[in-house]
Amino acid sequence: MGDSDRIRFDHPLRRLFTELVGRRFFDDVRLQDFELVRYTADLLTDFADARRLYWLRDASGRALDDVGEMLLGSHPLLAPHGSFDRERAIRKHIGDFTLFMAGLFPESIARHRRRGSLRLDAFVDYIQAGKESYAIVSSYDQLEYQHEAPLFRKLSEQFELCVFGLNLVKGDLERLRHTAYERMRQALEPRLIL
Repeated sequence: MGDSDRIRFDHPLRRLFTELVGRRFFDDVRLQDFELVRYTADLLTDFADARRLYWLRDASGRALDDVGEMLLGSHPLLAPHGSFDRERAIRKHIGDFTLFMAGLFPESIARHRRRGSLRLDAFVDYIQAGKESYAIVSSYDQLEYQHEAPLFRKLSEQFELCVFGLNLVKGDLERLRHTAYERMRQALEPRLIL
């Protein structure tokens, strides 16, 4: 999936996520960094399309949702077609995936652990994997990656605060969903009674 497949810059969903993340990061978390707000809001917008969330595939073509398997696939010497650019891309995705899941769906992570599943995920600390992955991405600080390295360093260093901010955004989204449902129900209720 290329950049042309991304949700437009002026799309209402991107504006909503930018507003919610900005408010929570600035006001509640005190993480006053426009670059982190923009990156995190863009991440939420991009991952609204599940194809972007699950773009990483194993050798058989199965979409990966197991961070343990992603970590194995990121190693440049163990992965088929391994390269350092591929390691960077996968590590960036691991950072993004763990930030997204830990911030918006922490109950999903806990469910994998309770199920007693044989998934590698059960043995992975999402916070540590995310921080470490962003740190590795930030170490690619030469040539075409030079300008992005500081952002990923900040994401690694502020990972827990970003997760907390996204936990707050999740609450906002749940309230918005409930409010929209209630407005629709109230608008339809008089018609349903007659």
